[in-house]
Amino acid sequence: MQPETVTWRVFDLDLALGEPEQALRARACARLGVAQEELRGFRLSRKSLDVRGRRRGRAPRYVVTADLMLASGRRSDRLARALRSGEVARAPEPARLVPHEVHASLRGSRAARAVVVGSGPAGLFAALPLALAGLEVTLIERGARLDRRSKALARFHRTRRPDPESNLLFGEGGAGTYSDGKLYTRVDDPLEVPILEQLVAAGARPEILYDSRAHVGTDRLHRLLPRLRARLEAAGVRFAWDTRLEALLCEGGLVRAVRTSAGEIPCDALVLAVGHSARDTWRALSAQGLAFEARAFQLGLRVEHPQELVDAARFGAVPELRALGAASYNLVCKAGDGAPAAHSFCMCPGGRIVASVNEPGLLCTNGMSNSTHSSPYANAAVVTTLRPQDFGPGPFAGVELQRELEARFFQAGGADYTAPAQRVADFVAGRESGGEIGPTSYVFGTRAARLDLLLPDAVRRALARAFERFERAIPGFAGERGLLVGLESRSSTPLCIPRARDTRRAPGFANLYPAGEGAGYAGGIVSAALDGAKSARALLALGVGARA
Repeated sequence: MQPETVTWRVFDLDLALGEPEQALRARACARLGVAQEELRGFRLSRKSLDVRGRRRGRAPRYVVTADLMLASGRRSDRLARALRSGEVARAPEPARLVPHEVHASLRGSRAARAVVVGSGPAGLFAALPLALAGLEVTLIERGARLDRRSKALARFHRTRRPDPESNLLFGEGGAGTYSDGKLYTRVDDPLEVPILEQLVAAGARPEILYDSRAHVGTDRLHRLLPRLRARLEAAGVRFAWDTRLEALLCEGGLVRAVRTSAGEIPCDALVLAVGHSARDTWRALSAQGLAFEARAFQLGLRVEHPQELVDAARFGAVPELRALGAASYNLVCKAGDGAPAAHSFCMCPGGRIVASVNEPGLLCTNGMSNSTHSSPYANAAVVTTLRPQDFGPGPFAGVELQRELEARFFQAGGADYTAPAQRVADFVAGRESGGEIGPTSYVFGTRAARLDLLLPDAVRRALARAFERFERAIPGFAGERGLLVGLESRSSTPLCIPRARDTRRAPGFANLYPAGEGAGYAGGIVSAALDGAKSARALLALGVGARA
């Protein structure tokens, strides 16, 4: 049966700064050769700012992709030409979190029981489709619910003693709860829209559905997460906070239950989404026979500048651009001159640097910002990639390197979460930073140190070369106003839990699904959510096998 409507995706529509989005309807319809009155629906699919050519006098503009819904039989000569030229294409079919077909083993008189470990994006968006499909879902999280987690963080800032269970890494929402809340990815996945729609329904701005640089902000995440939790609870998800996974209780390749700090929980399937810092959990599961492999990971430093320096380089004297708020950057330095490649990551305009730790005696930094980007500082990670051959044999060699460097930086800062710091110019020159090190957003303050000597040599060379290259894009980047704060060691996970490509199951287990950053398959809020949702969909398609 032919559908009543068809959706056409129109690319590269221009929209001037300050011009109403309503103007896009007329341009998109003109591209298709149809009247606006014929539209059955219209939505923006992507919107990005284009400032290329600004120095040659070209006005900044938005480049927009829009989806137009028309009657399925409507055609025009102009549409045919646009299809041939690639200016227009058939839009992909909307995806659903719950697949149309669910395995027969999940339709019995007793609801199948799924345990999801971890309340980060992967865990939340694995739990939701499972519950919507009728499974009995228990989501366990070693950290606290958000209100109690915030109190634990306040105690850490007051006492400088981290809570090993509730901190910037563990607790409701995972590590992303205290971040910039970036929602953009490098993939175009049909599941991204339904995931973002859930966030909008929980209170995020509708613009996240199409903004190419969408972010929520820490402040809005804290308002959004309790609403998202309520939506999951309404679907049937039961949350177990302050509940740490301790062991798997298996029988013939099936996980029959999990042993936790709060007792045993039976299950027919397990989604393991523990996050990128659950080192003790990884070790415990490895001892039980769950396979782990080393993988490449990224290592570097946080760099901080006055936001006005970044604004001046990116916006110049164009008032329309300055009205858009704090500027950001995304910089890449290719390998060369005997140094590995490096790039900026997790750039936080108008943000601040935080101590992203869960264990005493270790120091790792991260960036976060509120939705208003109101801080006078801009910070980002600048990292390079280390491969397994760079840090030794064994699946946990990268983890041990992380720990060694985090302990080294903790001691260099004075062993009280003061961060060691060095001016960018001094790092590049290989010298101490004399005098006052300068102001910073980092809450515990900084202490001058030779960061260039604390890092592995390959990392030092990659970063020093990158800073010199980045100076060309942002004058002052490698100057006296740039401050390096370390260490940035957990932007990616140094290991992965192998899984089958088709079933997404861990080898040797018929009902264990590794997912998200902690399993080595994601690197951000949306990519982790996508991975968790896909693991849930695989479980729903495959069923739970033998039932208890």
